[in-house]
This record gives sequence, structure tokens and C-alpha cells, in this order.
Amino acid sequence: MDQKKFEAMLVLLVPQVIGLIVKNYGCDEVTATKEFYESKVYSVLEEEDTKLWHFSPLTLFNMYDEERKTGAITFPEEAL
Repeated sequence: MDQKKFEAMLVLLVPQVIGLIVKNYGCDEVTATKEFYESKVYSVLEEEDTKLWHFSPLTLFNMYDEERKTGAITFPEEAL
């Protein structure tokens, strides 16, 4: 995928994940955005070759939620 298409995918996915963080954790968008951008999940997501961008915002949120609670990330089977 070329860089512009990949960036467009992130522009669509990231706000939806942040919205789920706001909804589930009761924090404001600024805090949610900062925390998501500092997560391991986002670090892996921003690498196009990992193909994490194929996953739904809910799946990405669940990965973030697991990371936040346990410090670990479990990748869905499809990512392997």
C-alpha cells in the first residue's frame, strides 16, 4: 500500500479508537489521544507492514485495553 493510502487509513481508524477510549474510560479526547499515541498498539499500528490497520476500531481498542490493563498485547489470529 502506498504511503498516502496508509496515512488515510490511519486518519479514519485512529479517531474511532480514541472515541472508544473516551467512551470506555470516561476521559477527555486530549487525554485519550495522548495515551493512545503513547501505546505499544499505536506503535505497531503505525508500521504499515504489520497490517494492524486491517482490524476494526473495536479490535484495536480491545488490544489497547489489554495493553493498558496487563502491559501485554495479544494479536488476533489473523495478524499472525
